[in-house]
Amino acid sequence: MTVPASYSRNKLLKSFSALGPYLRELKCQNHYFFFDCLAVCVSAKAAPEKREFWGWWLELELQEKGFVYNYQIGLFDKHGEWQPMSIKKEVDLKHLESTLQAFHKRLSNSLDTFKLTLIPSGNTVTPQV
Repeated sequence: MTVPASYSRNKLLKSFSALGPYLRELKCQNHYFFFDCLAVCVSAKAAPEKREFWGWWLELELQEKGFVYNYQIGLFDKHGEWQPMSIKKEVDLKHLESTLQAFHKRLSNSLDTFKLTLIPSGNTVTPQV
């Protein structure tokens, strides 16, 4: 499947931007889109530029049959890099999962307007929606 001509990359970017503060446009390329969410601050005592967060990130890539997605959860470290990691505190994990589920629903609805499908990759965290 290819994106119909009436749904340009810019139109997709505009639609994805409307989903909230998740799209990282500078990391997006042609048919690849990157989203993330800093769901829970690990320690508010650290200086703002050194804070770390529990959260999730999504890589979304247009392929033949639709958008293939790969969610990961982990730590956004003080260097601004994502590290895959399990979340130990149940309350933090619940909040993270809640933001992931809400986003996934909005993303799915957005792609429905373009008549495009979401297909999980083989190694993704699957949101329970």
